[in-house]
Amino acid sequence: LLLALQHVSVMIVPSTAVAFIVAGAVGASAADTTFLVQMVILFAGVATVVQADAVGPVGAKLPIVMGTSFAFVGAMASIGASSGLDVVFGSIVVAAVIVPFLLGWQFKRLQSFFPPLVTGLIVVIIGLYLVPVGIQYAAGGVGAENFGSMQNLALAGLVLAIAVLFNLLLRGVWRMMSVIIGIGTGYVVAIAFGIVDFTPFYEAAWIAVPNPGRFGFSFELIPLLTFAFLFLVSGMETIGDMSGITAAEGRTPSEDEFRGGIFADGFISALGAVFCSFPQTSFSQNVGIINFTGVMSRHIVGIGGALLVVLGLVPKIGAIVTTIPSAVFGGAVLIMVGMVAASGMRLLFLNIDMNRRNMVIIATSLGLGLGVATVPS
Repeated sequence: LLLALQHVSVMIVPSTAVAFIVAGAVGASAADTTFLVQMVILFAGVATVVQADAVGPVGAKLPIVMGTSFAFVGAMASIGASSGLDVVFGSIVVAAVIVPFLLGWQFKRLQSFFPPLVTGLIVVIIGLYLVPVGIQYAAGGVGAENFGSMQNLALAGLVLAIAVLFNLLLRGVWRMMSVIIGIGTGYVVAIAFGIVDFTPFYEAAWIAVPNPGRFGFSFELIPLLTFAFLFLVSGMETIGDMSGITAAEGRTPSEDEFRGGIFADGFISALGAVFCSFPQTSFSQNVGIINFTGVMSRHIVGIGGALLVVLGLVPKIGAIVTTIPSAVFGGAVLIMVGMVAASGMRLLFLNIDMNRRNMVIIATSLGLGLGVATVPS
């Protein structure tokens, strides 16, 4: 249960942040914003359980933690502001079924395009791309009044130090739970210094009831094509994350694992959109937890998914997690995203020869992949 909670604690804040950003961009009311946040949590749980245990061909039977992807934020915010959330959810329902289905159905033909050199590089780039996110959390979160303050950096540093020291110096349960012990210690210290705001907990309701079609569904060609492309990008990220998970065993995923994981990405995103949840995809930070702790049990992640379902239906409990300061999460996220990159490097070093051809491919991919990410303008 505690190992499952460790997975939940790392992903829940960035996942719900997507809902807050989009709700703010479209001018949603406080009630609608709360509803969107709860549906995002609920269907992250459903998707995680499906990935861990599988329902027929849907699900990879791997410890994949699912959450709302930041890849969709810009499109959802701009399309929602200009055309309405009905167009957003209508487009997601259609695109989420078509693109992942085609990608998974034809994966045997496409698999030759994803040798360890490619999947390993995807994992490395995902990890390095997320490093600035970890630093932003450690500094207090983008837009925070005390961004970069010594208080925030000290909290993040405390969490990071505890997680690393427990992992390297201790054994057994203390090593496996090093991340949540670090977060818990940082949270207690933050409470002691009076920097935790419990208002979200007091204001949260006890029960959230799913309400399908709350914002309606509409269809427009350009938004539909936009989301179709984004689901293709999301599929590449899921392929990379699955490769990062199995790297803990020194292998790449099987064809069935790849196909099931991609199917789950699409079908749960489509089902979630019916209930007004945003698209679900694998969470790279949790890949880092698996490689950091060495615990690859899909049953633990399945319990984490069940916890997310409870949090989605009982906002009062979920609100407790949102009171944890960003700086506390920053210390954990920083080491997690670093571990994602490290797991990608392991895939590369175990499976490819570092000859001139492969070195050129790695150099070009890192240069373009990180160059565009670091200078988006």
